[in-house]
Amino acid sequence: MKTFLPLLLLPVLFPGGDPLHTPASHARETDTATSAMSFQHGEQLTYRIYYNLNFIWVPAGEVTFRVLDEGAQYHYQARGTTYDSYEWFFTVNDEYDSWADKSTLLPNYSERSVNEGDYHIFEKISFNQRDRKTTVWRAPRRGASETATQHQITPPVYDILSTLYFLRTLDFSAQPNGHSVPFRVFMDQEEFPLQMRYLGKEADKKVHGMGRYKTMKFQPEIIAGNVFNEDARMTVWVSDDQNKIPVLIESPVSVGSVKMVLKQYWGLKYDFTAKVD
Repeated sequence: MKTFLPLLLLPVLFPGGDPLHTPASHARETDTATSAMSFQHGEQLTYRIYYNLNFIWVPAGEVTFRVLDEGAQYHYQARGTTYDSYEWFFTVNDEYDSWADKSTLLPNYSERSVNEGDYHIFEKISFNQRDRKTTVWRAPRRGASETATQHQITPPVYDILSTLYFLRTLDFSAQPNGHSVPFRVFMDQEEFPLQMRYLGKEADKKVHGMGRYKTMKFQPEIIAGNVFNEDARMTVWVSDDQNKIPVLIESPVSVGSVKMVLKQYWGLKYDFTAKVD
């Protein structure tokens, strides 16, 4: 399995490495309005990752997301690691960073340092939305010699982390079940047009170890490849309140299945009214 952390990023999850298939659907411009910002400086969300193999759920690791206010930009961070008890099977130490313009939430620059088993990559991306291009620098590891390439894009385009926070600003309260929002993600030197489908509300969703929540249910489009099969369906439950934080994700993968469960949270902008028990 390559690039473990993108598999865990919420609410839109992607396989890493070199994607083997681009979805046939094409993103179109959306007139969905953004609501008030659902996050703030200092927000921190930690999730526990479980992997299912042979009907046994094994705690595999954790991923933590942070938001930092850096003047005209938001600095998003994600750090994913496996537990020591899981490293006999697979070892992960991933770092993702993204800097997004506060006024548009579009990314200016991103970095990722991926170390997963024998797979390693360091990547930097500079986004130029106005000139419709990105510059990508890649190396086997941070500090190694880098190779630069340029790529055309169709704005607006997000990286993985800025996608997460942009989608958290969208207001689905007046949308019917089945409503889809298109967006574009640039990853692995390629642009992917994707869709986020709204499946309605689930008012009493149990989250293991955390209680019950009022939630909104989503199904993000995924990219088939070395992690997801062609017919894989991922389900994401997001808190039905002003914070709009993912509380649970479930998905089959090529071998077994994976779920991500909210473990801890700090610095939420609003009261966590979605928690009912």
